[in-house]
Amino acid sequence: MNPSQQPRPARLAVGVVGAGRVGPALACALQQAGHRPVAVSGVSDTSVRRAARMLPDVPLVPPAQVLELADLVLLTVPDDALPSLVEGLAETGAVRPGQLLVHTSGRYGTAVLDPARRAGALPLALHPAMTFTGTEVDVQRLAGCSFGVTAPEELRLAAEALVIEMGGEPEWIAEENRPLYHAALALGANHLVTLVAQSMELLAKAGVEHPDRMLGPLLGAALDNALRSGDGALTGPVARGDAGTVAAHVSELRRHAPGAVAGYLAMARATADRALAHGLLKPELAEDLLGVLADTESEGGDR
Repeated sequence: MNPSQQPRPARLAVGVVGAGRVGPALACALQQAGHRPVAVSGVSDTSVRRAARMLPDVPLVPPAQVLELADLVLLTVPDDALPSLVEGLAETGAVRPGQLLVHTSGRYGTAVLDPARRAGALPLALHPAMTFTGTEVDVQRLAGCSFGVTAPEELRLAAEALVIEMGGEPEWIAEENRPLYHAALALGANHLVTLVAQSMELLAKAGVEHPDRMLGPLLGAALDNALRSGDGALTGPVARGDAGTVAAHVSELRRHAPGAVAGYLAMARATADRALAHGLLKPELAEDLLGVLADTESEGGDR
């Protein structure tokens, strides 16, 4: 049979519990793949408006009714709210046997869905490794996005198919490795936003009219180099062992942005350790540099 003549796989009625930034985007992606969003729940005014904008004509209903109407339910709530949500839905009998229950938390695997699994649900953990804006642009950004996937072996093909239908690439994460996986992503993505925002604030204080324009090419090149070369991409005064320059940095930060000092010192120490371990920082220069970092830290503690 010609591949184009093969019967299409079953289309699913999709429900979303939690109309935050992630849920509506994934539902839209599944809709583009031929599935049918049938219900969404949201609490805040922002969530309600987002659902109305991104999933027009899809009724807004309570969570239990979402499960009643959907074959595939996306649980897209904050990590800390997920366990109690799952327990509550299972205890009230909202979960139906054979229903696909998918959460998008990076922290958890499928064990958090055990109450629902005992009620007959099919548990999947599909975490898109991407930051979301809560707008339609997120759907396009899913193309090529890696998903951290955890699922029972018998549901492996189903999990892969859903990720691929949303435009993503499945990356299998063992249940016991989910917290480490999520910590790695948070370290890279969440902390990056903080560092960039601090850098823009400091450039503005230094008189730079368009900090974003100045940082764009620099950060783009740094990110590309880091992804290609890892620690081999380290550069700057810490990696070179310029202790005097680092001391001057800390002095200026204490004057103009004291809240950034602790982060600068922590990242400088981590950078020095990695540069030293990879032979980029000469040991004789590392001693002076680490001495400066220790001295400037103690000065801050004395104040």
